[in-house]
Amino acid sequence: MNRTPVVLIHGVWLHARSWEPWAERFAGRGFRALAPGWPGEAAAARGLRESPAGLGRIGLDVLTDHYAGIVRSFDVPPVIVGHSVGGLIAQHLIAADLGRAAVAIAPAPVNGIPLHASPARLPAPAPLPAPARRPSDEQLVHLSPERFHRLFANTVGAEESARLHERHVVPAPRRLLADLGCGGAARSPRAVADVGNARRGPLLLISGQEDRLVPDAATRAVYRQYGDTAAVTDLKQFADRAHSLVIDSGWRLVADYVLDWLEERGIRADPSAG
Repeated sequence: MNRTPVVLIHGVWLHARSWEPWAERFAGRGFRALAPGWPGEAAAARGLRESPAGLGRIGLDVLTDHYAGIVRSFDVPPVIVGHSVGGLIAQHLIAADLGRAAVAIAPAPVNGIPLHASPARLPAPAPLPAPARRPSDEQLVHLSPERFHRLFANTVGAEESARLHERHVVPAPRRLLADLGCGGAARSPRAVADVGNARRGPLLLISGQEDRLVPDAATRAVYRQYGDTAAVTDLKQFADRAHSLVIDSGWRLVADYVLDWLEERGIRADPSAG
């Protein structure tokens, strides 16, 4: 069987291998699941932390073109699943009629929506970590275990957060964070999606209601932008979940929701049956 591919795109501060449990879950349902890393990404998070050469030069344009090329390489249009900046790229690609369907999980906002697009009563997102002090790392932003727990994995215990940090966390390119508008920088023109494209495939937006990096309100603001299109656009909010919802102990609940949503939308592992 020529199985439907699923392309898993990771976000900032995570390594591609953070998708391994998802890939196994999707493969168990018959999909051809792949988690291609960023350009030049080392085979494991520890290796990338120790030798991050070249990582600092990656921006949103490089990542978008990288994954567009991967999506175009399949004979069967793939499902695109992205987390964080991967969720932004997933929206950009599906809006450009690349891929069969897309899922954007805690996505970096598109089309000028700020991360703090939330009611006044809600706290603004926590600030980004300070630049690295080592000159060789001046292009990178590191996330210490303590900051990872506060910003990224704030709904899990300290022990689980420490395990997740050791296994998955890598430095983030400062250029990429600037392209996303962090720190008051001008957002990249690639941080967009054609929300009015009625011909595109189905799109599912997912948020964690305790997310401190991409607040639930920002994802809801993105969802509202799709309100005038006839294309299928759905929103799922997970209570008591943080930005770590794709890697922490509750990841199966999110992955299974995505699989069920694909089934409901008629997107199956056997493309001839969809």
